[in-house]
Amino acid sequence: MRVICHGGAGGKPDEPEPRQAVLDEAAETGANESDVVDAVVDAVATLEESPRFNAGFGGAVQSDGVVRTDAGLMTDERAAGAVASMEGVASAARAARVVMEETPHVLVTGDHAVELAADFGVETGRDLLTPDNRERFEDENPPRGSPREHLDWLRERFGGHDTVGAVAGDGDRYAACTSTGGRFFALAGRVGDVPQIGSGFFASPAGGASATGAGEDIARVTLTRRAVRYLEAGADAQAAADRAIEEFGELTGASAGVIVLGDDGPGSAFNSEGMQTSTASSE
Repeated sequence: MRVICHGGAGGKPDEPEPRQAVLDEAAETGANESDVVDAVVDAVATLEESPRFNAGFGGAVQSDGVVRTDAGLMTDERAAGAVASMEGVASAARAARVVMEETPHVLVTGDHAVELAADFGVETGRDLLTPDNRERFEDENPPRGSPREHLDWLRERFGGHDTVGAVAGDGDRYAACTSTGGRFFALAGRVGDVPQIGSGFFASPAGGASATGAGEDIARVTLTRRAVRYLEAGADAQAAADRAIEEFGELTGASAGVIVLGDDGPGSAFNSEGMQTSTASSE
């Protein structure tokens, strides 16, 4: 099993070494699995439990003070599942797997996604706010009124775009998974690229990709589909990542990153200040 993980594209982290240690643990956890879906879900779940990343526990706070999680999962056989706008669910990746494996749907949202996850044994009812994120939100004099008032408040605050993800392959099959807490101070209920097929995640028989960055822009240009399309055209994983990010930058002027895994191995690229990744293999 080969696995590549990312911890989000954005600014350079204050403490890169502890973050890298968690990423390395996540990649090793995935590489020790025998199934590609187990590999990406377990790897991402490791990252969702760390407050050092914007996913699960410690995720970004929306304009009403709530952390809502999103995730998407896809295999090379076009099986896919995604969840969005969930309160109290740290492992959005495991909830996305429930959608993929237990329902005829590809996306379930909000309270219904939480109830579905709970019915299949995913932990719900978690407090996902860390003390630091709670203080950060309260220091910004948060709004109390209507969505219009929230929009007025967030226009100068909305930002930040870390996300976590993993891609795994065993020589025959591939899977990709991405999870996030969204972007800080987004409008309550906002959903970005992460649970959208071809934007935050994508897989085909040629390989898989997971994206991170400015979610609205990633969704507008379907970044992971672009990266995998390059694999399908014969590019190696590094070239596919490089070309996808170059094209993304030209089209949007925004920042993002992408990890890619193909038959030749992993690749990654970003145009932000930084993006930490980790790879592991059991081969």
